[in-house]
Order: sequence, then C-alpha cells, then structure tokens
Amino acid sequence: MRRLWLIFAQATTVILALLFVISTLKPQWLQSSSEKHGPVARIPILAAAEPLPAGSSAVTGSPRAGYSLAAKRAAPAVVSITASKAPARNAGGQDPWYKFHFGKRGRQEDANPQTGLGSGVIVSPDGYLLTNNHVVEGASDIEVMLSDGRQARATVVGTDPESDVAVLKIDLDRLPVIRLGNVDTLAVGDVVLAIGNPFNVGQTVTSGIVSAMGRSQLGINTFENFIQTDAAINPGNSGGALVDAEGNLVGINTAIYSRSGGSLGIGFAIPISSARQVMEALVQNGQVARGWIGVQTRELTPEFAEAFKLPVSEGVLISGVLANAPAAKAGVKPGDVLTQVGATAIQSPAQLLSAVAALKPDTATTVAILRGAQKLELPITVAQRPKPQAERN
Repeated sequence: MRRLWLIFAQATTVILALLFVISTLKPQWLQSSSEKHGPVARIPILAAAEPLPAGSSAVTGSPRAGYSLAAKRAAPAVVSITASKAPARNAGGQDPWYKFHFGKRGRQEDANPQTGLGSGVIVSPDGYLLTNNHVVEGASDIEVMLSDGRQARATVVGTDPESDVAVLKIDLDRLPVIRLGNVDTLAVGDVVLAIGNPFNVGQTVTSGIVSAMGRSQLGINTFENFIQTDAAINPGNSGGALVDAEGNLVGINTAIYSRSGGSLGIGFAIPISSARQVMEALVQNGQVARGWIGVQTRELTPEFAEAFKLPVSEGVLISGVLANAPAAKAGVKPGDVLTQVGATAIQSPAQLLSAVAALKPDTATTVAILRGAQKLELPITVAQRPKPQAERN
C-alpha cells in the first residue's frame, strides 16, 4: 500500500511540473474549448504611437478632414490682378529750383508707372469678374492671370466707389466660374475660406469663421454691410473670394483692420448679395442708380432729445439741407427730426442713407418728421445720387 501511494505521489508531482512548464512556455496549448471553436471578439484600438494614414481618420472609412473640396471648387475661378497706372507728371518737374534739388533722378522716378496687385473672381462664363474698385481705380492697364497660367487683358465694365465694387471683363474661352452662395443662410461661427493672392506670393487659401455680420460705420465705404471674418486676409487679397464650406462665393474680400499691414484676424468682405446687385446695375446701365434727397444728418442723442424736450428718442437730426435738393423742395428744414422714409423707420444716419439709396431715382414717397412738437408727413420725390466728389473733379 505504501508503494502505491509513493507511485501516485511521484506521478502527481511529475504532472504538475509538466503543467507548470507548459503554462510558462506554451500557454496557447492550454486554451479553453471555447477559444478553440472560434476567435474571441476584440475592440480594435489604434496605438498612440501609430500615426494615422494620410487622408484618413481614427474611425475606419470616415471622409478626409478639412475643406479641400471647397478650395478645389472655388480656387480655379479666383484670379490675380495686376493694375498699372500711368506715371504722375510732377508739376514742379520743369521748375529750376526742383531740378536743382532732385535733378534727373526726380524726373526718372516720376516716369515709372505705378503697379498695384489684387485679386478677382470669375462669376460668369461670359468673362465677367468681380473685384474691388480700389484695386483698379485709375489703372490704365489691367492684366489678369488665371490659376491655370493663362493671362488676358481686362477691360473695366464699370466701378462703384461708394460700395468699392468693380466689374471687369476678359475674353477667354473655357473659363472656370464660381458658384454664388446665399448670404441669408450664413451665420456667425460658420466656416469660411479666403482665397486670393496676398503679397504676390501666388494663390493662397486661408480658413476661419464668420466673426460678425452686418458690420457698418467703419469709415471704409459709403455703403457698408460687411461680413467680418478671422480668416487671414492680407494685402493682395483685395477683390478675392470669401467662400463657404461648400465652395460657394459668399463675399468679396475688401479690407483688413491692421496696424502693421498684415492680418490681425479682423477682415471684412462685401456680401455677394450686395456685390451682385452692383454688378448687374453696372453691366446693364454702366452705373448704380441710388436715391438721394440732399440732407446732412447727425445722431439723435438722448441728451439732445432731453434738452429740446422732444417726444421721440429715435430718428435722425437734420443738420443741413442742400439748396434745390429734393428735401429742400419738400419743405424739410435744419433742426427737423426725420423718423421715417415711406414705411421704413429711421433710427440712425446709416439707416437713412440706406433707405433712401434703396429707392430708385424719381420715386415718389413720404418722409415723417418732427418739428418741435409738431408731427409732419411730407411728400418727396427722390433724385439720382450724385457721383462722389473725387469722380467729378
């Protein structure tokens, strides 16, 4: 009996020793039967040290991140513009005193043409381009270069300095045309791309968001209704495209707020709805027809309203009336408070300017005014807004 127990003990010891060796060196031999019949489900995990393949994301099969499609759709229609201006003749160039101080060098510098760089957007297969007036203002020769390398000389169809919009035309076939977007659906926080030719380095795409809508009273243009964006806009971007995440044109890049000449993340673009209205008027009539009544205005401040005991706190103060202007003929006088044009309530000089400008010349309407404690409604016929003084000279 003792011998059998010894044999059992030795056998058990040997088996345990074998199991220990196998579990240490070949653990897969000891898999359960469930593992032998099929694999165990596991969640795939991408190791932190493994880089993502180019053009993919952490989730298998997801689309490429970014806005390359929007840039690819819009960029071919954005052009580079070189505007050359005739050299200015210096009135003192023939003066002996001027020659003594500047000599031939001064005359040579005056003879060099001035060259400006900007951008533009092709908006029609007929070759019409939108850009800024300040890009081509006073230019004697305008050259346009497409993103595919083709070049053409552009002619000016029309300009509107008060909105800073200009329309050019080039004569080329197979032109890429950008799609126009809907500004009414654009909101603060939407992603936008700015495309242009900053600093003449070549076509460049920058991204950002819409920072604000309806920016005005900036002193940039007479008529202002800007889209504000933090997409980098630099010198040379003027006249270029501001597009949405689908590549649709929503604005024409116009100005930046900068103390150094470079982008500080505050850029302004003319909404395409406004630019399109100006373009259609310039193409059809060669000018933009805006209403005008001939008044000078000031803000109606609470202090002024309280000092003169006015029963209203909204409107604009008429500080001057031009002789023989529509307002003078209608009986508007300095000191009146204008509160309404037609059915449009007026709360600021900018609103009055926009409300009157929206009326076609020779349109009959009424203006509501407050003269002291007396409320009056005067019939008035608006006239054509005169051209800016700089153009009349």
